[in-house]
Amino acid sequence: MLESPQKDERQEDLVYIEKLRDGAKKIRSELQKIIIGQEEIIDQVILALVSGGHCLITGVPGLAKTLLIRSIAKILDLRFKRIQFTPDLMPSDIIGTDMIEEDRTTGRRTLQFVKGPVFANILLADEINRTPPKTQAALLEGMQEHRVTAGGNTYELEEPFFVLATQNPIELEGTYPLPEAQLDRFMLNIVVDYLKEEEEVKVVTSTTSDYTPELNQVITGKEVIEFQRIVRKVPVAEQVAQYAVRLVAASRPGGRTAPEFVKNWVSWGAGLRASQYLILGAKARAIMAGRYNVSLSDIKALALPVLRHRVLTNFYAES
Repeated sequence: MLESPQKDERQEDLVYIEKLRDGAKKIRSELQKIIIGQEEIIDQVILALVSGGHCLITGVPGLAKTLLIRSIAKILDLRFKRIQFTPDLMPSDIIGTDMIEEDRTTGRRTLQFVKGPVFANILLADEINRTPPKTQAALLEGMQEHRVTAGGNTYELEEPFFVLATQNPIELEGTYPLPEAQLDRFMLNIVVDYLKEEEEVKVVTSTTSDYTPELNQVITGKEVIEFQRIVRKVPVAEQVAQYAVRLVAASRPGGRTAPEFVKNWVSWGAGLRASQYLILGAKARAIMAGRYNVSLSDIKALALPVLRHRVLTNFYAES
């Protein structure tokens, strides 16, 4: 007797769930060859990848933010591009531009679009807050729609597409705070802090020796796309979704459920995307933990990285 299509689909989903868990372990294992400590940071980046979200990684210089992203690109069998953001960077340096090309045989000239570094699977936007908002905004359409527009033409970006951006929180001369619309496109804002003393000792000894670990490619782009599909299939109980929505609503000073300190110190709270990313990230976290259901603990664990860049404090809080 032939199996039903629904049963075949369920079995295929179970196979990819196991692949996702195994893949997350392999990525973590490979990264730990290079990155010492920072287990929570690594898990949050992996979570964003399997959820299909973009990451903003914030930390002072020298905490291996760029090294982490470059290492992830080596582990995944994906096309990787890096943009070093500078004050003189232009939108065309990211998206690409039309160039005039001449046919030597006929002398005919035509416009040809030369693709920029945004046409990659993993885009490292290094020190994204060192370029003006006009150039930062060049990533908005690509991050949201997975396509870009140049010269009146629209070009699709190859899937999967991730933007992993680094940011220096120290406001020095030549930095430009990211606009709220840009910040909202990032699923997580991951804060990298200093290492513990014993971990820093390991980093110092390993990086000043002649040992260079080799990273293996463990996940393909096709598998990443399947992981994203599986994550979205994880069921969520209504009370869990309600908890996430109420948590986000409590960050809005005009809401009736907002605590007193939010009304006093917050100018703008988180929007709808925060609720969506809380649920999506919680689904990925549940699967990676070996569960098929989302719990309140998953929502609580993601509250900080999802909300910290979406809640804007007022003058009194800053002072």
